[in-house]
Order: sequence, then C-alpha cells, then structure tokens
Amino acid sequence: MRRDSGFTLLEVMIAIAIIAIALVAVLGSQSQSLSLASEAKFNTTAALLAQSKMAEVEAASPEELISNSGDFGEDFPDYRWELTVSDVGFLGAEEVLDYLKQIDLVVSWGEHKSYQYRVRLYRFVPKAT
Repeated sequence: MRRDSGFTLLEVMIAIAIIAIALVAVLGSQSQSLSLASEAKFNTTAALLAQSKMAEVEAASPEELISNSGDFGEDFPDYRWELTVSDVGFLGAEEVLDYLKQIDLVVSWGEHKSYQYRVRLYRFVPKAT
C-alpha cells in the first residue's frame, strides 16, 4: 500500500480559517490598545494643562477674573481652554453671593466632544472697601 504524506485541501482550509480568526482578534485588540493609549495621553496632558491654567487663575487679581477662552500655543496644538466665571447662588437664598466666584475650566482636544477635561474651582473674592 502506498500512503501519500501531505495535507488534504480540507485540512489546509481549516488551518487558514483558524489563522484568519486569530489575526482578526489580534488586530482588533491592537486597535483598541491604540485608542486607549490616545485617551490616556489626552487625560494626562489635559490634567497638567488644566492645573497650569488654574494656577494662573488663582494668582490673578479679583479684577482679572473674567470668562475667557484660548489655546495653549504651539507646544500643545489642538488643545483649547474655556474659562467661565460666575457668581454663586444658593437655593432658597434671594441674593447672589458676590464674594464667592465659581470658576469652570474646560480643556478640550480636537473636534471631538469626548475629549474634554472639566475642572471647577470656587474662589473667595473679598469685597473692596
């Protein structure tokens, strides 16, 4: 009896199908890891930029506390900030507290709404005498 040693067409097709399924899973996880790395980079950079901007706000005089927006220059392209300053009011109180300011800072990257980092700060502003 003669025995041919080799693979049949069915065995080759099954092996290729298994390799294809494995490659799809590997490439999918690679794509997901790139997305997570990009998000982690944004969260780290945005937190440091927000901390820097809030330090500027805390060092500013009460007269300089105004709503504003801008970018972070050439060092951080596509990163933008928006600062909103408002008086604080409490539920049930008739008047707004003019000596307490709410400062909201939003650091965003690109056009995506998902890449936004928000910080809120309350600052005491003494009354001018």
